[in-house]
Amino acid sequence: MVRDTVLILEEEDASRKKLSEIFQDKYKILAVTNEKEGLDILRAQGPSLAVVLVNLKIPAKENFQVLKRLSEKKFPNHIPFIMITDETTGAYEKKGYEYGIVSYIKKPFPSDAIVKQLVDNVVEVFQYKRHLEVTVKKQTEKLKKQNSMLKLMAEKQKHMNEVLIDSLSNIVEFRNLESEQHIKRIRRFTLCLGNSVINLYPEYGLTQQQLEIIGRASSLHDIGKIVIPDNIILKSGKLTEDEYEVIKSHTTKGAEIIERVVHIDSKEFSNYAYDIARHHHEKYDGSGYPDGLKGDDISIAAQIVSLVDVYDALTSKRVYKAAYTTDKAFQIIVNGQNGSFSSKLSKAFTEVREEFETIVKKYCDD
Repeated sequence: MVRDTVLILEEEDASRKKLSEIFQDKYKILAVTNEKEGLDILRAQGPSLAVVLVNLKIPAKENFQVLKRLSEKKFPNHIPFIMITDETTGAYEKKGYEYGIVSYIKKPFPSDAIVKQLVDNVVEVFQYKRHLEVTVKKQTEKLKKQNSMLKLMAEKQKHMNEVLIDSLSNIVEFRNLESEQHIKRIRRFTLCLGNSVINLYPEYGLTQQQLEIIGRASSLHDIGKIVIPDNIILKSGKLTEDEYEVIKSHTTKGAEIIERVVHIDSKEFSNYAYDIARHHHEKYDGSGYPDGLKGDDISIAAQIVSLVDVYDALTSKRVYKAAYTTDKAFQIIVNGQNGSFSSKLSKAFTEVREEFETIVKKYCDD
């Protein structure tokens, strides 16, 4: 609706008539002498009002009663109000501003041109402000919709990534004659031990968000076994030295596959997956492979997955061994003399021993 009307609330006949004459060539004029009539017009024709010129003494003798009631009804939020007054004190003007007045027309009125220009300026600024508010609101709604769409797309991308990760992991376990439960156990062991590390050792700077990514990346720790020949990976007897070297190459091959083949829309995930695939057989004392990393040169992510991989291997049946009990597996890891794990990681593992045993039972192989 076009705002083409001026509402004049003024009890003085001469003043009301003068203001009507000033604006009648540009605006429709609604001139009333009391608050009730003014309120009726505001309620009925508010969207058509360009500006309201108000004498605050209508009908009460105490100044600002009218404006206070109008302000309480939120009218000055939608229409500019200009005060008609003969007061000149700063305190008086300040009070008007507090109630929503945007400008003043002082009595006796200056020239018609000045009054007209003052009102035109107020109307123009207020309309620009309203237009800007509407534009911002529309843009905000548009951004909300766009953000919702981006969030939905991100969730879909995340789901597709997880499907890809699970599919690749299951291919490896199928070739390795291991069940789908192995991947579930590894991921849950990783999250469980990772939470223990977060609680005990904040110095690692590991966050819940990072741990969630590490948990997903752990599923690809053995991706390099895809390229290991069946006659080696499925051999039930002891491996020869040459065969063992081929098995060991699954770490570097896995890192290479993740770097060159597996395209996941997350640099952080890819970095964790690469690191875990390459370094989950490193040992804390430096005797592991493929890079002979020592101590905390091995990332905490690779250390965590290394321990859970050993635990799962011990408690699972493989072509070359029967499954150990969880008690036996726990003792081998905690009391092991092969230098595989740090004292901190062993402590964190000890704290979640029962949770590990629960995971073994819940995701046991058929």
